[in-house]
Amino acid sequence: MNVAVVGTGYVGLVVGACLAETGNQVACADVDEAKIAALRQSLMPIHEPGLEPLVSHNQRQGRLRFTTDVAEAVRASDIVFIAVGTPPDEDGSADLQHVLAVARTIGQNMDRPKIVITKSTVPVGTAERVRAEIVKHTSTPFHVCSNPEFLKEGAAVEDFMKPDRVVVGVDSDEAAKVVAELYAPFLRTGNPLIFMDIPSAEITKYAANAMLATRISFMNQIARLCEAVGADVSLVRRGIGTDRRVGPAFLFPGPGYGGSCFPKDVKALIRTAEDRGVSLDILRAVEAANDCQKRVLFEKLRRHFDGRLRGRTLAVWGLAFKADTDDVRESPALALIEALLEAGAAVRVHDPAAAATARRYLDGRVECAEHAYGALEGAEALAVVTEWREYRSPDFHQIKRLLSRPLIVDGRNLYDPEKLARLGFTYDSIGRSLACASW
Repeated sequence: MNVAVVGTGYVGLVVGACLAETGNQVACADVDEAKIAALRQSLMPIHEPGLEPLVSHNQRQGRLRFTTDVAEAVRASDIVFIAVGTPPDEDGSADLQHVLAVARTIGQNMDRPKIVITKSTVPVGTAERVRAEIVKHTSTPFHVCSNPEFLKEGAAVEDFMKPDRVVVGVDSDEAAKVVAELYAPFLRTGNPLIFMDIPSAEITKYAANAMLATRISFMNQIARLCEAVGADVSLVRRGIGTDRRVGPAFLFPGPGYGGSCFPKDVKALIRTAEDRGVSLDILRAVEAANDCQKRVLFEKLRRHFDGRLRGRTLAVWGLAFKADTDDVRESPALALIEALLEAGAAVRVHDPAAAATARRYLDGRVECAEHAYGALEGAEALAVVTEWREYRSPDFHQIKRLLSRPLIVDGRNLYDPEKLARLGFTYDSIGRSLACASW
């Protein structure tokens, strides 16, 4: 099939590369000339495992191309994915200006019937707004579908190539048949392609992310209770997660959720409900709990130094909101760093992939080390914020030698408290105490 994907961010780039991999002719379009020029050289604008080989291979095979001419890409396609950003407005609602601008371009270049698929995360009613915008500029018949993405940053290629389900809101049987054919190569193992009405598909995306955000925030609050009563959240998590009604995913306590999806989507769902006179008190509590959780590591460090952080040098491992990505949007690490700087501390940081993307947020106010151990020398504590694999089994003897004080505050519960205690560290994690062994 001839496919256009408008937008080359996390979603658009993954969608385009994966559809090309299954034999489709794909044009990825974006107005950012520098990004398109880099992509033509297979230089990725994001850190996403497995993406660069797909882009390189499919460009060489002639199935994937990148262009700044959105109108031409639309004209050359039978299916158009809208995958541009929907950043939050000041009131938390999704900003649809870019989505509607693409719809306008589609309408102006509708030279034959097409299927238009909203892939961006958009509030209920957006597909109809897209339809209305296209209709203003064409009398050619077309279909609109809503196909929300469920890609995890750091595993987006795997999630697209082997989805646990594909959700599509459709307006006709004809559109459903075409979409089913497009996705058939990804569903050979029998995972479901779920067709539904368009509003239900639009809500499904927000509801899924809000549910996962709720699980994370719930477990973070249970972790706080564990610390207060002397329990071990690692054992509590196992006890909960083995209940088939609950399951183990998204029950790891940590420094709060971040990234491009959960914070934005929780806000947008709350705003959508408010606009329709529905109160989502649970999600307001989730949002408040997460804001509070992002201060947990700072509060732990402040307690260890009796509130006196001014003039101290502290090391932070991890800037990305999660491992295997360079995305620092709403990252708990940035919240920690801002609090430390405000308290007068000097901060040294390391991240395997996100240092470059974090620079525009940190603005030269921290020292960025090229290697993880380079952030430690002379620092009075190490805070671990992102669960990168290279942080999971470090050389603790070297860490102890480099730190001026053997203090580790671990926001991801990567290490064994008993082992760290035997090595002479003060080790403070989430929802566990030194008195609680892990087994």
